[in-house]
Parts: sequence; structure tokens; C-alpha cells
Amino acid sequence: MFENALQVASLVLQDASSGPAITSTGMAALAVGLAGLGAGYAERGIGSAAVGAVAEDEDLFVQALILTVLPETILIFALVAMILA
Repeated sequence: MFENALQVASLVLQDASSGPAITSTGMAALAVGLAGLGAGYAERGIGSAAVGAVAEDEDLFVQALILTVLPETILIFALVAMILA
């Protein structure tokens, strides 16, 4: 599997007359998009569990809020990495 990934990466990054197929800006945008998808996927499960827990016991609101915010920090890190790239 990794052998195929290396071959695809070499095809994408090869130096053609017009340059690489994906520029550094495109790669940064792809990273932010994939981080957004991952954060949304994590938020889906955590959010529904947090709402159920808070419905059962209102004292769990702070813990539920913290667990809901954690996947969003991944997206913030991706945005910072894109700005620095």
C-alpha cells in the first residue's frame, strides 16, 4: 500500500514543464479541508453523546463542552500550519 502512495506522490510532485500538479498552496488547502472533514466527523459522535449526557445530568455540561471543542482545535492547528506554509 505504501509503495503505491510513493508512486502517486512522485507522479504528483514531478517537475513537468508547467510545474507540479499540486502547488504548495493547493497542498495547504487540501490539508485544511481534510482536517475540517476529520474534525466534523469527530464532532458528530462527540456532539450527540454530549447532548445525551447533558440531558441525563446537567452537571456534565462543562465536561461535554470541553469534549465538544477538542476536535475543533485540530482545525485551528491546520489553519495555523497553512498560514505558516
